[in-house]
Amino acid sequence: MVYEVLIIAYLLVALLLIGFVLIQQGKGADMGASFGAGGSNTVFGSSGSGNFMTRATAILATLFFLISLTLGNIAANKEKAVDEWQNLEVPASEVPVSAPVNNTDVPAQDNGAANDDEDSDVPN
Repeated sequence: MVYEVLIIAYLLVALLLIGFVLIQQGKGADMGASFGAGGSNTVFGSSGSGNFMTRATAILATLFFLISLTLGNIAANKEKAVDEWQNLEVPASEVPVSAPVNNTDVPAQDNGAANDDEDSDVPN
């Protein structure tokens, strides 16, 4: 239950963060900065240390990272349920084991009475 709520919050924070980043203007985006006005050269830009948009972006970014770490921790400690569709292996058919087959092209030689014959072409 907590995991699903965090996923929804994560999605909302991510979309809001994207929106806030895209809406903001850059620090040197005003017309005076393009002509070298002195106000744009301050440490924090021409708008001061931060307005609503920058603070909201910082808060959303912090929430995004905290929710990311929390979801990662929950997912790492979560036990997986056994899925009945995971073990769909086809059982191996049992092949009867037979005597090894001699696959050579040379015929087997009988060392018995055939070598004693005088009609044999094989010398002794």
